[in-house]
Amino acid sequence: MTYSTDSLIGSRILVTGGTGSFGKTVTKRLLDRGVGEVRILSRDEAKQDQMRHEIGDPRARFYLGDVREPESVGRAMRGVDHVFHAAALKQVPSCEFFPLEAVRTNVLGSQNVVAAAVAADVKSVVCLSTDKAVYPVNAMGISKALMEKVALSYGLNNPEAGTVVSCVRYGNVMYSRGSVIPLFVDQIRKGNRLTITNPEMTRFMMSLDDSVDLVEHAFVHANQGDLFVKKAASCTIGDLARAIANLFGIQGDPFRVIGTRHAEKLSEALASREELSRAEDMGDYFRIPADIRDLNYAAYMEEGDPQQTERLAYDSHTVERLDVCGVEALLMSLPQFRAELERSRQHGSLVAA
Repeated sequence: MTYSTDSLIGSRILVTGGTGSFGKTVTKRLLDRGVGEVRILSRDEAKQDQMRHEIGDPRARFYLGDVREPESVGRAMRGVDHVFHAAALKQVPSCEFFPLEAVRTNVLGSQNVVAAAVAADVKSVVCLSTDKAVYPVNAMGISKALMEKVALSYGLNNPEAGTVVSCVRYGNVMYSRGSVIPLFVDQIRKGNRLTITNPEMTRFMMSLDDSVDLVEHAFVHANQGDLFVKKAASCTIGDLARAIANLFGIQGDPFRVIGTRHAEKLSEALASREELSRAEDMGDYFRIPADIRDLNYAAYMEEGDPQQTERLAYDSHTVERLDVCGVEALLMSLPQFRAELERSRQHGSLVAA
């Protein structure tokens, strides 16, 4: 079954991890679309209180709980029509030191969400993943790759089920909490040099609105077990830093190269070569359908796919790459960045690094 965004009107939506950057953005958009209720499930009561005052809408209801705890997930799930599952541990360094914590939240927590949704007869669940799940080299990426497998395996094992479970995968979300752009802006504000890991490192660039568009696209178009990727431009970290420095009027060489950190890749991929060999090109998006082979293992062991060797991964090194001017234009499309730039100009706080 597919939907339209109009079908959200009057419905009840659960957003797990809803106090994060994505959660706030999607909650505001859902309320603007006329949903009956948005439930925000998270474990941080201080962030919930801040968001409650910021939104100021009685249709936003806050549930204190943790996706690790089936009981709290089930409590928030009762009577829900659709779920956007954003709760996750996302910081690469912390997941490297505490990989089992990443498993408990990203893998087992996602299983709890899907199981509770099925038990509550929820119509659809969209799970949020990351480019780090493609050819993963760190614990965070590995745990998100497993999250995808856990979520999408539901459709493999329950082909006639009423709850449609899909996944979306996106790259760096600009100006999300903990991302590099706020870090660079803060370093400029303090008069420090911008710390760059590797100037030639490339990353996909997406806005928060782009990430919500992707989730809505999955909500509207998903069949059981689909995974969706939004096509995106990339840039080098060096060009990103230079663009930010230019817009803040920083001259000279305000950079300090610190080297690639542990568990980082030179580039990221949004879709693997193997996935693209069976993907549907939907214009701005790729739909990667579920593998519909069943437990007849002969289909895995005796039948290959000759197209796999003909495709390249959708990688930040090989897609359209923005130059410095292109990155500047992209940055100026972000309300948060424009506000920060204007605030710095008003206070006369632009200083040479």
